[in-house]
Amino acid sequence: MITEEAFMDIVALHRQGHSIRFIAKKLGMHRNTVKKFIEGRRFPAYDRGKRGISILAPFVRFILDWLSQDDYRASWVFEKLKQIGYQGSYDTVKNFIRPIKKQQARLAYLRFETSPGLQAQVDWADFQIAEPNGKTSTLYLFILVLGFCRAIYAEFVRRCTLESFLDGHIHAFHYLGGVAAELLYDNMKHVVIRHLVGRVNFNPELLHFAHHYGFTPKACPPYAAWVKGKVERPVDYIRESFWRGYQFSELETANQDLRQWLDTVANRRIHGTHRQPVIERWQQEKPRLGALPLTDYDTSLKVFRKVYKDCLVSYETNRYLLPHTVVGKQVLLKVKNSTIHFFDDDRLLVSYAKRRANISSSAIPRSTKHSRPTVSRTNASTATSRPRPPGDCPSARSFHR
Repeated sequence: MITEEAFMDIVALHRQGHSIRFIAKKLGMHRNTVKKFIEGRRFPAYDRGKRGISILAPFVRFILDWLSQDDYRASWVFEKLKQIGYQGSYDTVKNFIRPIKKQQARLAYLRFETSPGLQAQVDWADFQIAEPNGKTSTLYLFILVLGFCRAIYAEFVRRCTLESFLDGHIHAFHYLGGVAAELLYDNMKHVVIRHLVGRVNFNPELLHFAHHYGFTPKACPPYAAWVKGKVERPVDYIRESFWRGYQFSELETANQDLRQWLDTVANRRIHGTHRQPVIERWQQEKPRLGALPLTDYDTSLKVFRKVYKDCLVSYETNRYLLPHTVVGKQVLLKVKNSTIHFFDDDRLLVSYAKRRANISSSAIPRSTKHSRPTVSRTNASTATSRPRPPGDCPSARSFHR
């Protein structure tokens, strides 16, 4: 069984036009393995077997911190680790450090240029707002920059959630006219779960998102923020050229003003590196970007809940009434934009406006605590699954006797 990261490498190399033989040789796999995943186009099945944890895992952060300060030898690191409780072998330490040192040796502080359609860089930034009451609140900026032309897409959000992060990508892809072959990130929690020896363990949701849009995620080496200079510098540019002196009123207005500034100023400027108008290079890069899929990725929060005998489902201390036909089943909840959609497999059962978490919910009788649907179905196929009132649910009748 191959890893999800190896699967993404297969897809990326195949998309670049390489043969199965070439991919197998480059990745050290059997040709039949490569062929199976190219033809199947599906992620490797999740292995639920218990995986061993490296004895070095609790000490990785110490090692990375030391190596970021100086080019320490593996023997020096090994001695330091023993002082703080490490009981493994020297070879384990040496084998972990070797690829890190090789990577650091390849890093250069010189600016590098990318070919059209090859790379985009992504980041978050925070912007402070002075409220009328004297308090300070924070807005977050999602920003994506194309590497060749330096065209920028950016938007403000209230919270740095995975949903807003993926939505920002989708908006950027549509605004910029396509998808770069690879997207470069730092080690933010939405992207990287952890660094392993010689490879990165990416967030599975991001990998599925990347597979849907046909790009390969790349993570910067730890403590190497300069690698993402093409997106770091535009953040400073936005702070100075757009945000300084801006009178913030509300989020929607700020994003409208930011979009207008991108259209009329940022993406029409003559860039200081390539000395050409960004919009002209953008037009050169658009044909090299990957095409957008027919449908966008579903970025809603997805959770499963069991439907109890009273036809109710609990979510964040609130209870929602579902049809009696799904009692005892696990149903899928998709939460987005303050609305919860309930699904039985791929069939929409009902939708509700999301309620605030009710701290005292346990003190309220279950028979009077249900929510009513607020979003109606529009086709006949779902009309038959309208939720019954509590008295119609076989198990709920006992509460009304």
